[in-house]
Amino acid sequence: MNIIPYMVCAMQTVLTVVAEAAARATCFIKRHRKLTGASFVQALVFGWLSNPKATLEELSQAAATVGVDITPQSLDERFTKDGAETLKQVLDATVLQVVAADAQAVPLLERFNGVYVQDSSWIILPDSLAEVWKGCGGFPDTGTQSSVKVQLRWEMLTGALCHLSLHDCRTHYRHAFVDDALPPGSLRLADLGYFSLDELSALSLANVFWLTRIQAMCTLFDTEGNRIDLARWLSEQPTTEIQLAIRLGVSAQLNCRLLAQRVSDEVASRRRRQLRTQARRKGKMPSQTRLALADWNIMATNVPAEKLTVKEAMILSRMRWQIELLFKLWKKQGSLDEWRSKKPWRILCEVYAKLIASIIRHWILLCGCWCYPNRSLSKAAKTVASHALHLASAFASGEVQWLVFALTTIGRCLAKGCRIYKRKKEPSTYQLLLAITDESQDMEAQIS
Repeated sequence: MNIIPYMVCAMQTVLTVVAEAAARATCFIKRHRKLTGASFVQALVFGWLSNPKATLEELSQAAATVGVDITPQSLDERFTKDGAETLKQVLDATVLQVVAADAQAVPLLERFNGVYVQDSSWIILPDSLAEVWKGCGGFPDTGTQSSVKVQLRWEMLTGALCHLSLHDCRTHYRHAFVDDALPPGSLRLADLGYFSLDELSALSLANVFWLTRIQAMCTLFDTEGNRIDLARWLSEQPTTEIQLAIRLGVSAQLNCRLLAQRVSDEVASRRRRQLRTQARRKGKMPSQTRLALADWNIMATNVPAEKLTVKEAMILSRMRWQIELLFKLWKKQGSLDEWRSKKPWRILCEVYAKLIASIIRHWILLCGCWCYPNRSLSKAAKTVASHALHLASAFASGEVQWLVFALTTIGRCLAKGCRIYKRKKEPSTYQLLLAITDESQDMEAQIS
């Protein structure tokens, strides 16, 4: 499927139609000016997409690319509360445009009706923005009272960003996805911040699969109702891979499988050092139970054994880190949490515009390199940045065919490079996914 027509439609909608309507609604544009709501949004989005650390002069050059002659000083004066609200409305419209590529040909992932990874990250803002985004009472070494939490859900088969929302930093993780139901037969991956027996039970009732680590305080029972001392039970096991039917929680009694895989002595020792270091910072000592459990990777899931083996589950659980890498990309290469000004409204404008740019960059990556499991999003992001002003010029032309041509050109460039090299010592997730596929095919061939 060629997703470029969908992308062109989505970009024109949010960067032109929605931008103009938002500028009028917020009174950012009150009368006819050479700088319109659309050109303001386009200049910032494409300017920071090209260079996340762009100066005002570089942003005014981006404005010239989209057809507006404005000085750096005049542009700086447009970073107001109304300007920020305009960009926020455009961002809200952008996240509703779900652009998806063809599903990857990775058999382990294809067993599910979508593999959804969710996580959050936060951006610390100046105290003066606490009226817009409330913080958690201050972060270490900053004392800020304002921060915004970005909640994200990413579907790993098609690459679609299915959910992106902003919240006060004090909002609990789990509250972001209450109204977004996952399709039956899909798989949800999330870290311990989203661990909730009530939510896991609801997912099971909705025929949604889940794979998660277990909170340390969660009580485990066998199928006969006997409480399991996990550390002791694991220490008695002679094998390196274990699975057991269990019930989670004293009252929930959630039926699922316990999966455990013994790690190397090197990994276990490194984990114990980290546990001791973390405990020492708090003036405590790590419990003997936690130290003993460092020998194992431990997961719980409601996926049946015939659908997912222990080894496959452990490899699949690594997919959760992909969203961490995406946030890292947005912050490190996209400078989402960095700015060149101390003016609060300019900072907020920059955060919103960079989030819009991050989503549009993600759309472009889907059309160019998502079909390759060994893609490097970091390398791909640099390629998109190098073409950003070319894309802005094509967009400003108003000619659909020029925009299609620009996106097609970027897609070809992405397809010719942006690869992750194979690693022998520490294989990447894509290597492990493909390797487990080869093993399964070999086994099937032997059986047949």
